[in-house]
Amino acid sequence: MLQYKAGYKFVEGGVHAQVLDFPAAITCGVDLAEARQLLAVALIDVAETYLEEGEPLPHPNPGLTNVEMDIEEPVYLHLQASTEVREVPAGAVAP
Repeated sequence: MLQYKAGYKFVEGGVHAQVLDFPAAITCGVDLAEARQLLAVALIDVAETYLEEGEPLPHPNPGLTNVEMDIEEPVYLHLQASTEVREVPAGAVAP
């Protein structure tokens, strides 16, 4: 698990959200709850893309801050790895 810092800025019509130390992870929502949820998904999507392209993930920087943000809080990246490969024939339902 990696702990990054999320920043939220209240703007007209919603909330802008970004992971401060993972600049590609950005989104916006209609309210803070939605912005948090969408930012978590954006963080996972961007992290998976980095890894698929062989790029390292940015190192978390706990001291990073952005004075333009109204709220800053931790956001956690959980990734899973598995060696289990299950082949399921087309049209079959896996147990």
